[in-house]
Amino acid sequence: MVTEATRKSLLKVRVMDFITSTAILPLLFGCVGIFSLFKLLQRVRMKAYLRNAVVVITGATSGLGRECARVFYTAGARLVLCGRNREALEELTKELAASLTTKVQTHKPYAVAFDLADPGAIVAATAEILQCFGSVDVLINNAGISYRGAIVDTTMDVDKKVMETNYFGPVALTKALLPSMIKRRQGHIVAISSIQGKISIPFRSAFMDKTTAQGRNPVEVARDVLDAVGKKKKDVILAELLPSLAIYLRTLAPGLFFSLMASRARKERKSKNS
Repeated sequence: MVTEATRKSLLKVRVMDFITSTAILPLLFGCVGIFSLFKLLQRVRMKAYLRNAVVVITGATSGLGRECARVFYTAGARLVLCGRNREALEELTKELAASLTTKVQTHKPYAVAFDLADPGAIVAATAEILQCFGSVDVLINNAGISYRGAIVDTTMDVDKKVMETNYFGPVALTKALLPSMIKRRQGHIVAISSIQGKISIPFRSAFMDKTTAQGRNPVEVARDVLDAVGKKKKDVILAELLPSLAIYLRTLAPGLFFSLMASRARKERKSKNS
């Protein structure tokens, strides 16, 4: 026998079910719609920001720099490609100009050859860079050299060469171009570094590579760099899962991290001596 209280209780349950079903679905679809609209606006804004932007890329003739040149060129950016080898730069500019891109209007890239390790060359290169398009919107500090060796086996000349190319050179170029950005009150400076800038790895005492993300294809990384610049992200880790986890392990459990690195160093030393 169903009592009056039971009927009221069932009625309340049905009413709540009806309200829940009719309220949650529209709310859910509304959230999905708002999120989709946000992503669409973000993509439109990113494309508008990159199109016709003057982008300077150092180390543009190989690796990640070369792939960045391709993706930014395809996005419609006005490129200034920098490197030590003028012939390689000219070859890259011709290759980009000959590529078929129909989605957006493209611009002929400029080539500026200079050595980041030469302070005097940076001054002259800055003037040449600014003459190309009259201004710079994005500076991508990508150029760098690598070195592998134990601390006791590394001479100071190597340390100085690495620091001049990978640190002081990009700093000098950034400072040289910065006044023009400040004058126009706009600009984007990108510093591309190895994951080893956040964690120490055995036999990389002087290493500050700025050419590619750990373990990933340069083509994929270049697209991520384009996305990060377009969305104006502040700090992006583009490495694979294992190196990325190493960063968190270094922060959360430094004792375990250093133990693992010491074990790895012993194994590498043993393999080198065998």
